[in-house]
Amino acid sequence: MKILIQPAEDGFSTLDLFDPSEFRPEYKNEELYRNYIDGEHQERVEKVYRKMHLNQTVQFGEEIREKWCQFNHCEMTIMEAIKLLDNLVDESDPDTDLPNSVHAFQTAERIRAMYPDQEWFILTGLIHDLGKVMALYGEEQWAVVGDTYPVGCQFSDSIVFGSASFQGNPDLEDSVYSTSLGMYQSHCGLNKLMMSWGHDEYMYQVLRNNPTCCLPKEALHVIRFHSFYPYHTGGAYRHLTSEEDEQMLSWVLKFNKFDLYSKDEEIPDIEALTPYYEQLIAKYLPGVFKW
Repeated sequence: MKILIQPAEDGFSTLDLFDPSEFRPEYKNEELYRNYIDGEHQERVEKVYRKMHLNQTVQFGEEIREKWCQFNHCEMTIMEAIKLLDNLVDESDPDTDLPNSVHAFQTAERIRAMYPDQEWFILTGLIHDLGKVMALYGEEQWAVVGDTYPVGCQFSDSIVFGSASFQGNPDLEDSVYSTSLGMYQSHCGLNKLMMSWGHDEYMYQVLRNNPTCCLPKEALHVIRFHSFYPYHTGGAYRHLTSEEDEQMLSWVLKFNKFDLYSKDEEIPDIEALTPYYEQLIAKYLPGVFKW
């Protein structure tokens, strides 16, 4: 189903079907996005996901959080982090091989074009992938990029390449982790899950650790779960969500269309746009952050 949030009095109040050409006139066929079967970058994409699905376990999740959630790798501003992503191409992405900094501006500008007064939402588009700076500080891409999913419970067939791609993952042999609920309680809420480690969770933790962050909880939820495609697009793991998660889902769906369908060869004039985004950062994410 194609979904777009139609503007209403509060900015974002109703879900409705939409004509893709209204979202962006140069819209490419939807089937050209997220092609994990025979895309141009198929070999590299499969390699990243195979490593991810083999190595992302509960034990790994505990160890990697201990490593990155001390926030002792560097200190830099949000704009400095964005510029770092000039040096990163996401090897899990079948849709583009442009640097991630370009994708940041593409996403933000698509949001800005439709919702020019929703500053925090625009800024969320700019920073949603900043957790990928981990790859520039030595982390392998399979622990940085790609779709996310919970560990500590049964792997869903809605995950990219399906549950069969997890063969060899040690958690498959665990009597608890291999069950539907796993180590969780029914409808415990997404914030109680140990998600596969990646840029979503890391950026969420970076923002929470820095007291100058003034983004609303909706922005933090979008940043934390925007890559959780098995849930927000595949419909899986709903037995673990809370009532608040279900309310927040509309924000993730709103954001997803801008994130996904902004990927094309049109590169924004980043130098000209930078002053606008610098003033947004100064308002919502000022100062130097610990990473």
